[in-house]
Amino acid sequence: MFFPDIDFAQSVRLLTASLVPMLLGMIVHEVAHGLAARRLGDPTAYMMGRLTLNPVPHIDPLGLVSFVITSLVGGFIFGWARPVPVNPRYFRKPARDMMLVGLAGPGSNFLLALLFGLGLAGLVAVWPEAFAGRMALTQPTATQQFLVLMCTQGILVNLCLAWFNLLPLPPLDGSRVVTYFLPMHLAISYGRLGDYGFVVLLVLLFTGVLGRVLGPLVDFSFSLILRLTLSLVA
Repeated sequence: MFFPDIDFAQSVRLLTASLVPMLLGMIVHEVAHGLAARRLGDPTAYMMGRLTLNPVPHIDPLGLVSFVITSLVGGFIFGWARPVPVNPRYFRKPARDMMLVGLAGPGSNFLLALLFGLGLAGLVAVWPEAFAGRMALTQPTATQQFLVLMCTQGILVNLCLAWFNLLPLPPLDGSRVVTYFLPMHLAISYGRLGDYGFVVLLVLLFTGVLGRVLGPLVDFSFSLILRLTLSLVA
């Protein structure tokens, strides 16, 4: 497939800088689901060895390929890991607790985005002369540039993961919030949309609708984190 407007050298550079933050974001997202479920009484993820930062039990090959392709093509970056198993039969209040478990994943990505923002602020604080703009006496080294780019991409990819998973489309986490507020009969019908959720997401992605819907949210939260964290070293 030919993409005439894509700078593949720059895309590969962004992919390289994004790989660790994206893997970390996907893994922490799933571990957060499992930890929340265990806290609420469900030991399933713990018993299956999914409460670990080891990437092997979490990697979904298709989700990883999706991340690579969307990183190279540009636009909205998304991918996913293998979902942790959750058994709502252990919960005292299944609808409420499933919503809380669902929110734990995107919440962990927002937290990671903030931590990468603090990391970026730390780099600027350590090497202020290298990032003082055109009038800097020294230019940033390749290592400095890569670390700054990795932190910047760490903010971006984790915000993409968070907002993407908050979409109110089964089986994404946002659907669990919607389900909580629906009457039982509507919640059951709504949950059946999950059979078509992946197809709908692909259509939204390749038609550009996904980027147009989530892009402003990602841009706003990205700018907000930069303002908050870089103000610490201003």
